[in-house]
Amino acid sequence: MNKLRTILQTTGTLISLIKNTPNIIKGNKDEFRPNESYLDKNSNLNNKRILFLGSSITYGAAAKGNSFVEFLNKEYGVDTIKEAQSGTTLAGKQKSSYVERLKSNVSTDNKLDAFVCQLSTNDARFNKPIGSISESYSINDFDTETIIGAIEFIISYIKENWDCPIVFYTCIRDKDPYYEFLINKLLEIKNKWDIHIIDVWGDKIINKLAKDDKTMMADDAHPTQKGYRYLYTPIFSEKLNDILND
Repeated sequence: MNKLRTILQTTGTLISLIKNTPNIIKGNKDEFRPNESYLDKNSNLNNKRILFLGSSITYGAAAKGNSFVEFLNKEYGVDTIKEAQSGTTLAGKQKSSYVERLKSNVSTDNKLDAFVCQLSTNDARFNKPIGSISESYSINDFDTETIIGAIEFIISYIKENWDCPIVFYTCIRDKDPYYEFLINKLLEIKNKWDIHIIDVWGDKIINKLAKDDKTMMADDAHPTQKGYRYLYTPIFSEKLNDILND
């Protein structure tokens, strides 16, 4: 049944993308791509080294591999480390999970000014268990086979190795009770660990813009280059500036 649901969801996504192809092409015109000539040399984010961990939204799957990460790099001078792979989950022991990629692909010798992690939209699709918030702060006590356990492990791992500001971000989506529930859990985790949240999902202005201009989104979740330029990048540049210059 779970496999059938995944197949049906995937089929529905493909049909949606095919129907929206003209808008996707318009939203990915060269005029919307990250452009170094727009670099803000006075940006407070200049030369800040930030690690970005995530899946397709962080990668830029519907935007030629250009996400808000490339915009922050080329137009705000952020020294970016991008660890993003489409279709991956926070939870799990598989090599592609957020936890395993963080441990394997990111050198702890890197200096970091901040860490940003996508609240995955894939864990529900792959039927990863939610788990529960632990009373512990010890990295060895978190069950990374669960979503919450993986989030707590990641937070603990970043604190142990870099002790830098930690930011999780939510994503634009159509109404999704499971994702909304997960966001509410993330708010509880925020209170425990004193992390930051960039809530794209809950931003009414961003969501209205996404609905009004069909060229900004390839589907309900994945922005085009135009979408990253006008929806994701402004809120990221503003919030990261506030966090790093508080």
